[in-house]
Amino acid sequence: MLAVIGTVPEENFPILFGKVELINDFLFIEGRKISIQRGTSALIASTCKVLQFLKKDLPYAYLVGDTGKGYGSKRLYEFFTNDIKKRSFDTLTFHYLLPDADWCNKILFAIEDLPKRPFLIADAGFMYAAKMSGNATIFDLFTPDPGELAFLADEEAPHPFYTRGFLLQDESRAEELIQRAYKHNNASKYMLVKGKRDYIVKEGKILDIISEPCIEALEPIGGTGDTLTGITSALIDSGFPAEKAMILSAQINRITGMLSNPDPSTQIVEIIKFIPEAIKKKYIEI
Repeated sequence: MLAVIGTVPEENFPILFGKVELINDFLFIEGRKISIQRGTSALIASTCKVLQFLKKDLPYAYLVGDTGKGYGSKRLYEFFTNDIKKRSFDTLTFHYLLPDADWCNKILFAIEDLPKRPFLIADAGFMYAAKMSGNATIFDLFTPDPGELAFLADEEAPHPFYTRGFLLQDESRAEELIQRAYKHNNASKYMLVKGKRDYIVKEGKILDIISEPCIEALEPIGGTGDTLTGITSALIDSGFPAEKAMILSAQINRITGMLSNPDPSTQIVEIIKFIPEAIKKKYIEI
């Protein structure tokens, strides 16, 4: 069973925990209707599309509202740290949360006490928290974009704001930055580096690079990195080996974009609808 932990950009959104339903273009958790936008909601919707196709149980979600001030994230950190002691999940995907090294430590201590250790995935803010707390190597999978990779590769930066200029986002230097992140123990066992080229990495070794199909119109559309993390999470939770899941998800995410025939005005919810069709095109491998 998969659980996703993250935030939605609404100030007064309460803490919600429960099994997710995907109905038409909306998520429902504890009876609350949530629109699918870039961010955690797009990630969750993507997991639902994959799990529905594979006839697996839909995920659980821990959500709270946070518009960047961090109040909601701190409430969710505390809630999750207490609640996870009562749960048994196979996969945990941490997403948009205000980076907090102390709370990251508390969560990992709680997970250590579980009878069964889940597969740990971190993206966005929680990936930052993992690095800031010195716990990057405890995680099984990071899914950084080029900018996030630059922070992981900077062994001196205590916070993304302080990533040194010569390491700022530059996709042409991805392989160098991957090696640097591993050299300084700021990377998880596996990494899926998202960009014009998706790098599939294990323990510093690049296993594969996925670059086709390349859909230029997707570049300005927010949320396609979230869908990639969501597809990967769902495949891993469904039993696919991490290497296979990363390669397939990179391919499926790109095919999804191609099938949606996007333009700059296309919203991520419109793209997510094509995930099942994209999976069908790769089904012979699945």
